[in-house]
Amino acid sequence: MAYGGFNGFGGGNMQALMRQAQKMQEDMQRTRAEIDATEFTARSGGGMVEVVMFGNKTLKGVKIKQEVVDPDDVEMLEDLIVSAFNDAMNQISKTEKEKLPQLPGM
Repeated sequence: MAYGGFNGFGGGNMQALMRQAQKMQEDMQRTRAEIDATEFTARSGGGMVEVVMFGNKTLKGVKIKQEVVDPDDVEMLEDLIVSAFNDAMNQISKTEKEKLPQLPGM
C-alpha cells in the first residue's frame, strides 16, 4: 500500500531530510575552515623549541632558543623539533575529533 509522496517516504519528510543534510554539510565546511585557519603552538624541551602550525597541517614557523643549539649534539635538537611537531599534529587531530562529526566510513 502506497502512502503517497515520494516512493512511500512522504515528500515533505524527504525534503526536510535533504535540508538537514545540506545544513550539516555547510556546518562541517564552516568548522573545517575555522580549524584550518587556527594556529596550534607546541613546545618541547621546556620551551626551547616551538612549532606553530595551522589546522590544515601547514607549518607556519619554528623557533629555537640559542641555548639549545649545540653543534656537538644536533641529534637532540632534531628530537626536540620532531617532538614539538608531533605535539602540534596531535593537537590538530584532537580538535578535529572534538569539532567535526564522525561519519560512517571515515
